[in-house]
Amino acid sequence: MEGMNRRRFLRTALQGAAIAPLAARGWRAFAADAGSADTGQQLLYVGTQTLKTSKGIYAYSFDASTGTLTQKGLAAWADNPTYLVFSPDKKYLYAANEIDHFGGAKSGGVSAFAVDAAAAKLNFLNAVPADGYGTTHVTVDHTGKAVFAASYDSGSAVSFHVENDGRLSMPVSHFQYTGHGPDKERQTSPHAHWVTVSPDNRSLFVNDLGLDCIHIYKLDAATAKLTPGTPEAWHSDPGAGPRSLLFHPNGKIAYCVEEMSSMIVVLDWNAAKGTLTSVQKVSTRTENWTGPTATGCKMVLTGDGLFAYACDRGDNTITSFKVDPETGKLTQLGRVSCGGDIPRHIALDKSEKWLLVANQVSDTISVIARDSVAGTLASTSKTFALSRPQCLLFY
Repeated sequence: MEGMNRRRFLRTALQGAAIAPLAARGWRAFAADAGSADTGQQLLYVGTQTLKTSKGIYAYSFDASTGTLTQKGLAAWADNPTYLVFSPDKKYLYAANEIDHFGGAKSGGVSAFAVDAAAAKLNFLNAVPADGYGTTHVTVDHTGKAVFAASYDSGSAVSFHVENDGRLSMPVSHFQYTGHGPDKERQTSPHAHWVTVSPDNRSLFVNDLGLDCIHIYKLDAATAKLTPGTPEAWHSDPGAGPRSLLFHPNGKIAYCVEEMSSMIVVLDWNAAKGTLTSVQKVSTRTENWTGPTATGCKMVLTGDGLFAYACDRGDNTITSFKVDPETGKLTQLGRVSCGGDIPRHIALDKSEKWLLVANQVSDTISVIARDSVAGTLASTSKTFALSRPQCLLFY
């Protein structure tokens, strides 16, 4: 990872010196929304690593009738914006700046932008320190009043309050983790990688690859304050490396993708007790894989909760699963190439006819056709060039 250009980032920062939770609406209502999504031209924002030629966040027009991406230009300059998230009303976009120095201090950052969808632009609001460095992930609570970030290199997590104009406050809660896991190369220290808000908006989860756990917090959304839950964490198998977390639309099941084991752990979420319980484990790695080290990465679900897709790096594949809508258990349907090298992120377009893959090392975005009835993916893909794509976010 390279450090930021301090003067440029600081100069940019100085220039900018209520949605109901999913569980309350019901997951079938959410599925109905997904089914009615626009199937024509869609706006896509792409976060990148700015280590080569990329300058920040790019805007694309996606034609769902043909699966074609057309770049509309640089939506906003940003330093290493490797993860993006919208506020619930999509008025604002927040980016994790995966950097090591912010404003002269050893810290990553989080940037806030106002969304100008008509112009395919993002207008800078402000940027704040993450009180931790190597900031890899950012998310927003269901009310849009609290933002959270995880910093991988420092092994820490933080929360921010969202002001009325979308700007971020300075950090409200900050947690610095300590310890190590059993792997002497990958787990010599904590590595907070992912932050997830519970469907009822009362809890926050922090995936810690270095400590083999998911930290659990109680959330006061009005203030963005976090307090340790009871229990304080769910623990994976030693050396598994929990990387990302995703909730099923029914609000009762969560999926933890483990980076080091390349496993998906299906978890039962008991909101009343504040506990996660493992119910199934399935692999995202090609059977009998003997090539470069393969690692689990990211998972997505269809809006109806009936199909899931997960990417694995090293073997560079996407695995398709059928989902039991009540238990959340997964049945593998097939595995195809991701269409590039080292898939960092995947996303379904709004029509759910296509799966898009941000391939980090090959500098490409792949577009793979999806059979909406069978849930399977095509064996070939279309490919579009972009330096170091990291995150795909449909408006």
